Amino acid sequence: MSRIGRKPIQVPNGVNVNLDNNVITVKGPKGTLTRELHKDMKVTVDGAVITVERPSENKLHRSLHGTTRSVVANMVSGVTEGYAKSLELVGVGYRASKSGEKLVLNVGYSHPVEFTPEKGIEFEVPAQNRIIVKGIDKEVVGETAAKVRAVRPPEPYKGKGIKYEGERILRKEGKAGKKK
Repeated sequence: MSRIGRKPIQVPNGVNVNLDNNVITVKGPKGTLTRELHKDMKVTVDGAVITVERPSENKLHRSLHGTTRSVVANMVSGVTEGYAKSLELVGVGYRASKSGEKLVLNVGYSHPVEFTPEKGIEFEVPAQNRIIVKGIDKEVVGETAAKVRAVRPPEPYKGKGIKYEGERILRKEGKAGKKK
């Protein structure tokens, strides 16, 4: 049995879970999330507890069991608390700013790079070298943060670029000088 899949999901007060065939809708104080789950997974909502069961010991069903439970738990957590990813800009002259809803990055290119947030995503710039990507859908927050990081990924020699907060960059030694 999947240890994660067996765990029941507690639904906090103020969160409404609606299940229609294999489409689950979770409404909470931060917003609404809807997702279509695999047709074979059996999801039941009993009061303030959601359980996920698999129909057989088939390899596909075993692999989907924990994944489905985690996806539903992330939806419940997202509409109550939300998710955030922090990014740091490292480099001389590298800075970020907000222009309305857009994120504007100056990261060593001849032009500033602009990002328009997707629906449900919000950018925060607490400092010129820090960006926070916020939203209720964990998958979209992570994907958006990865797209921002891909504008200028950190390089291994000086460590310049956009990196996740707390990310360790493996450094390389520069070109060795001439030996005499």
